[in-house]
Amino acid sequence: MDHEFLSRLQFAITVGFHYIYPPMSIGLGVVLIIMEGLYLKTKNKMYENLTKFWVKIFALTFALGVASGIVMEFQFGTNWATYSRFVGDVFGSPLAAEGIFAFFLESGFLAILVFGWDKVKPITHFISTIMVALGAHFSAIWIVVANSWMQTPAGYHIVERNGFVRAEITDFWAMVFNPSSMDRLSHVIFGCWLTGAFFVISVSAYYILKNKFIEEGKIGLKIGLAIALVASLAQLITGHSSAKGVAENQPAKLAAMEAHFEKLAPADLYLFGWVDEQNQKVNFGVKIPGLLSWLIYGDTKAEVKGLNAFPEDERPPINIVFQSYHIMIAIGMLLILISSISFLLMYLNKLFNLKAWLYLLVFSVVLPHLANQFGWIAAEVGRQPWIVYGLLKTKDALSKAVDATQVGISLFLFTAIYLMLFFLFLYLLDKKIKQGPTLVENIESEYQKQKELFKG
Repeated sequence: MDHEFLSRLQFAITVGFHYIYPPMSIGLGVVLIIMEGLYLKTKNKMYENLTKFWVKIFALTFALGVASGIVMEFQFGTNWATYSRFVGDVFGSPLAAEGIFAFFLESGFLAILVFGWDKVKPITHFISTIMVALGAHFSAIWIVVANSWMQTPAGYHIVERNGFVRAEITDFWAMVFNPSSMDRLSHVIFGCWLTGAFFVISVSAYYILKNKFIEEGKIGLKIGLAIALVASLAQLITGHSSAKGVAENQPAKLAAMEAHFEKLAPADLYLFGWVDEQNQKVNFGVKIPGLLSWLIYGDTKAEVKGLNAFPEDERPPINIVFQSYHIMIAIGMLLILISSISFLLMYLNKLFNLKAWLYLLVFSVVLPHLANQFGWIAAEVGRQPWIVYGLLKTKDALSKAVDATQVGISLFLFTAIYLMLFFLFLYLLDKKIKQGPTLVENIESEYQKQKELFKG
């Protein structure tokens, strides 16, 4: 295995592990705002109890997200020095903005969120909850902006400094609002909402099945399903808009997503299949003739640029992009189905008594995570062979001073550490879920019992 493959694999593994946590934090932030807002409005201790419980889960998830994200930044300097030099001026602005707008809010208000329940006024605590949730969203905004610039560069010019070629910003807002950033941002944010919502749905369904914390479970299901239904339907809209943007700005990626080989011809939409890249066909494929053309241009006869319109060395790997993209879409449609049926069953007062469906909801927690991972694979591998689309190829972005052996050793060590962190997360998460949300009144009652026992 060569230097380039190992460096790409290491970055993929670290990003994949890291991306387990931020979507959960962002989605849980929305849940916390709703739960605590309902408590302030109703003064119902059940909502306060639930909020306190999910704050603990949020803090655990947030901590793992921070710990797992640090490694990625160091890799830019160790494995991708040429890339870092090329994009340093461009990436400096959004990453600095993330530090100011995201980390400042999160670090400034997180302590109040976690430890300030009895130390500040309820409205002050609620504001801190909103600020932390906003900070998590701001972090996503600036990271997606930076990544989207790699997909569709804008607001820059190329200069040569000290013998090195690099991109420099000429228009900050053109860089921020590059052709793909807003479509991709909305798609990512709603994906995060889905991840957090199904996390709450899964734990709530588990409590109902175990006949523990039943009322908390019912409330959690109602809130989670409301968010999931809205977010899953919004994903359908933002995904369609994003795909149209890909057709306009990255036609080779779209062609790989749908295994469309003809140089310029009406395009079918595949439901599934296996791409035979050598013979340029899809085996075992089921397709809807002309549907891709219609979705992009509103005309089943409209011609779509295919892979044969591009030089062979500028085409992305086809089958992995095709499969990842279609798995993401299949999971997205399944999430819409689960959310809609669950919401209907809840409206008809039948959901809480259907054990088989509750078991489905418990295990559905993995679906948004899989959709997130496969979506990123389709987006990032589909950009290849470019690391910055049309400007810098991945093979030219590597560090010259690092060899394959060094990358292989660090890959092994980082993978081992990330696996340890992941299992630690699962252990602590399981412990907190089994402990469950203990009612404030029960805590006070137990305290009084212990106090009386001590006096006796």
